[in-house]
Amino acid sequence: MKATMLALVLGLLATPVAAQFGPPPPPADPNAPVPKLANGKPDLSGSWQAVAGGQQGSGGDMFRRCTPFQTKTCMEWTNQSEDWPFMSATRLDQRQPIYKPEFWDKIIELDQWTNKFDPVMTCLPLGIPRQGPPARIFQTDKDITMIYRGGGDGGGGYAEFRMIPVDGRAHDPKQALQYTYMGYTVGRWEGDALVLDSIGFSDETWLGRGGFFHSDKMRVLEKFTRVGNEILYDVTIDDPEVLVKPWVMPSRTLRQSGANTIVQERGSCGADNELKEVATQFRH
Repeated sequence: MKATMLALVLGLLATPVAAQFGPPPPPADPNAPVPKLANGKPDLSGSWQAVAGGQQGSGGDMFRRCTPFQTKTCMEWTNQSEDWPFMSATRLDQRQPIYKPEFWDKIIELDQWTNKFDPVMTCLPLGIPRQGPPARIFQTDKDITMIYRGGGDGGGGYAEFRMIPVDGRAHDPKQALQYTYMGYTVGRWEGDALVLDSIGFSDETWLGRGGFFHSDKMRVLEKFTRVGNEILYDVTIDDPEVLVKPWVMPSRTLRQSGANTIVQERGSCGADNELKEVATQFRH
């Protein structure tokens, strides 16, 4: 399993940027015309790339050093790929969720044994919000479809999708009991901003690498505000079961790409989190 995940990460790193995300997006243009839907609301359809904001990982000066026991050809980025901390923004960024004291030991344990307990190591979807912002959006005045690329968190995760009604309906209490990885989501408009309200999450997923688990009572609010050729993406996580207060994630800026992004289908993944070698389960 670890070899499979490592191959996935190295493949993503070796793949040209244009093949993964399309050509670089054009410069920001706040005066660009915003297309409208039949109901007069902004149309978010298109291909989008994150260009600013969000949690930040480490810089090159924080990469782990190669050990004396490794070959002379060992490079820092290769060594880091063992556990991907160089891409693990949730572990390194100071703007983290604040857990109740009774859960601190659990966070430490899950983080220390990441290679065993992290859901990504057993091929589970990343879920929301760990999946990150969508790469492609198709929208009507009644619903919105969002497609997500793989490798969203340190190379982990696979392509996913969501289809969401945006007609302002309330959650159905019965459907809310059917727990899913991406949550049960309904959408509404607040002015010209689209708000997605998600509940009914399976507690199998994490908020991010570092042992940041959540309960099945988690609620996620996502807000998409389009200005010109950009979208401001805001996320707030409320989980009173385990968090001291709602976690407001750092805002991200998405910019419309100059081409239609083609997201590859979810690949195969073989899970084996009960390996004999304890060292393979321990975070390196």
